[in-house]
Amino acid sequence: MASAQTPACGGDFSTFVEGVKTEALAAGISKETVDLTASRMREDPKVLARDRSQTVFTQTWGEFAGRMVNGYRLKAGKQNLEKYAAVFERVEAETGVPGPAIAAFWGLETDYGAVLGDFDTLAALSTLAHDCRRPDLFRPHLIAAMKVVDAGYLKPEDMKGAWAGELGQTQILPEEYLKFGTDGDNNGSVNLLTDAPDVLATTGKFMASLGWRRGEPWLEPIRLPENFPWDRAALANKEPRSALAALGVTKADGSALETDALTASVLLPMGRKGPAFLAFPNFDVFLEWNNSLVYSLTAGYFATRLAGATPVDMGAPEPGLSLDEMKALQEKLAARGYEVGKVDGILGGNTREAVRREQTRLGLPADGWPTGALLSAM
Repeated sequence: MASAQTPACGGDFSTFVEGVKTEALAAGISKETVDLTASRMREDPKVLARDRSQTVFTQTWGEFAGRMVNGYRLKAGKQNLEKYAAVFERVEAETGVPGPAIAAFWGLETDYGAVLGDFDTLAALSTLAHDCRRPDLFRPHLIAAMKVVDAGYLKPEDMKGAWAGELGQTQILPEEYLKFGTDGDNNGSVNLLTDAPDVLATTGKFMASLGWRRGEPWLEPIRLPENFPWDRAALANKEPRSALAALGVTKADGSALETDALTASVLLPMGRKGPAFLAFPNFDVFLEWNNSLVYSLTAGYFATRLAGATPVDMGAPEPGLSLDEMKALQEKLAARGYEVGKVDGILGGNTREAVRREQTRLGLPADGWPTGALLSAM
């Protein structure tokens, strides 16, 4: 907890740092480490700018996945799966998480360790902990980053990563670094910046903690019949494969879907005319990693490709909305009483559900994909 004399966020930055130092000492961190790490704490305006302008997920899933699941990442991913086959095998035996699922995050986050980020971690975390937007999230990670140094895992000057304080080749936040950090090659330390076996073992353990179910799939492309009840295509709607097969859902190649009790959701990231997927319980782990459907679906799809799946049929989706059009739609939906969250032009879960309900009201196929026709009809 912050010192009683020190505000949890905001105010004079040097006073804030003194409060962090007091908290760190109370947490058992050595004075030497506290002084060493505190000397790197500063306000970074670039961090605040990034925090307030996250626009990457205004892209459609097709745009984002097409850019991220590219030939280089697929080739390098398969090479790394072979190079570290023994490590991946051991991690799966211990955690249940298969290599392709781990490698997908490894590739998407840092291109397998090639691009770790250049933000000073202690400066970034102290900036975000001092800022009053999300101090309860970032202050514990700031203390944890100091503990990472105190444990001898990393030196303060080596702690460089993403703008939000993530570290290492799969961009793990400091509290997770401490909780799940694993010495994958038994060299006596956990270095997620340079040591690939540590990265893979730690990532597998972290994903297992998010609820990974051993031996089960996570995502599968499918084919839907023309008369599919589109309002049932929603992440929140989980049905047994047997029920979906009875509705005429098949595998992407047209072969029969399994008729068992394993539950799945039908996902239509770009509407009923675009690609279609079954998302199984293990897909929830991808969402826990990043709750953006665009990102999590890209990661899950990438993992299937690394596991040997063929490219998904992108179909012929109806054109989506521009950023300004999406904001206008969100404003119209909010005016009608729908909960869309922030009017930011991002097609998040709340906006998708509001679109689905409005499509139903207007007598349109309720596939959750906002189009110009919907905007005009409203």
